[in-house]
Amino acid sequence: MSEKRVDEAVVHEKYRRLTELLIDKRVTITTMESCTGGLVASLITDTEGSSAIMKGAFVTYSNEAKIRQGVPEEIIDQFGVYSEETASAMAVACRNTYGAIVGVGVTGSFGNADPANDDSIPGEVYFAIAAKGGTISYHCTVPVQPSRFSYKLYMADLIADRLLAII
Repeated sequence: MSEKRVDEAVVHEKYRRLTELLIDKRVTITTMESCTGGLVASLITDTEGSSAIMKGAFVTYSNEAKIRQGVPEEIIDQFGVYSEETASAMAVACRNTYGAIVGVGVTGSFGNADPANDDSIPGEVYFAIAAKGGTISYHCTVPVQPSRFSYKLYMADLIADRLLAII
């Protein structure tokens, strides 16, 4: 798989636009992130005034953390932690916990297989966006990246594109 990198400055600009749009429309947001390690929430909060729309966020790196924050254990048992169903449950759980208009859930594996989960396929990531109209889930095969941060940035860029398209 060839390497496809994203420009960090471009991603920051997208999140500035996204956050300003959320503020203008008074749309609150929350995230439950696994493989992105909170980068989406961090990028949202880089814009002045984001406290008006960012309700809170979870970094749920382990299965146990996801379950403790409201993801039904049965979803993980039936579909695997790396699945559209789990990403959707994450988006719904964080949205419900914080009473936000939009919830984002993201789970997946980047460069290496996760020894704790048999369904881990490096480069396979699932994310979902839950809003009043329902939950939309996505699957992405992330191209090889030079670093963990580059993997996270790649996914944050893709998530920003989807959020900008629906907000």
